[in-house]
Amino acid sequence: MSKRSSGRRIDGILLLDKPIGMSSNHALQKAKRLLHARKAGHTGSLDPMASGLLPLCFGEATKVSSYLLDADKTYQATVRLGITTASGDREGEIIATAAVPPLKEKQVREVLLEFTGDIQQIPPMFSAIKRDGVPLYRLARQGIEVEREPRAVTIHELNLLRLSDDEIELFIRCTKGTYIRSLAVDIGDALGCGGYISDLRRLGSGPFSIDNAVSLEQLEQWVSENAVPENLLLPMESALNNWPNVTLTDDAAYYMRKGQPVFIPRVASEGWVRLSTEKGFFGIGQVLDDGRVAPRRIMGSQV
Repeated sequence: MSKRSSGRRIDGILLLDKPIGMSSNHALQKAKRLLHARKAGHTGSLDPMASGLLPLCFGEATKVSSYLLDADKTYQATVRLGITTASGDREGEIIATAAVPPLKEKQVREVLLEFTGDIQQIPPMFSAIKRDGVPLYRLARQGIEVEREPRAVTIHELNLLRLSDDEIELFIRCTKGTYIRSLAVDIGDALGCGGYISDLRRLGSGPFSIDNAVSLEQLEQWVSENAVPENLLLPMESALNNWPNVTLTDDAAYYMRKGQPVFIPRVASEGWVRLSTEKGFFGIGQVLDDGRVAPRRIMGSQV
């Protein structure tokens, strides 16, 4: 007889402000224990050296977590110039130093333009990408470097927030899979002095903002005082707020629950859509080439 999962069933999304020095999984497990939740997952790791927004999905909301993985991200990053580290961040071994030339705002902004838009990035050795089943960071710690294929990413915004003698502070909005450490290293090289990420904070993920996030300390205090706000957990469909919404008739919902695509008048021409009925959120669909909408994930169903 299988053992039932412990904890209570809760559904929704918690916007957590992850602290520096904690892994995403550690933060998830701590929040899960505090809320006595039965099922939970995060929406993509945030590096331990980084702080900021980490959406956590509980219960039924774990069904939409993979779609947040594909969402654009926004960051505030500080790049320390004149020093290059093995990992591209402050925790890596220093492998090179160089004098930082006198920099003007115009010069830095021109360099940033070179990295705005569609670019190719070579993943860093200190990453979770696997080669023959072994994460690259394990090879890097052994002093082994292997060839990596460039990856296409898009930097939607790359703005200079602050310039000092040996630092630049940046606002970055980018697609999933962008390596901010690699971006910092490349910008440092383009400025002629090298650089690394000294501070990184995630400000946004998809439709979510750090402005609405809570800390683990806040969560712990609310739980201890038995004063957890009723609206602490966002509804799962809030992860899809920037998707087109399609309202289904009862007949269309019936066939979708059976896994059948249906024709919906005046639907978006392509892509993912949020499905709803008069009772509320129904699930996730995808517009097919012939204009029908196929069910991809129906809530409360095994479809």
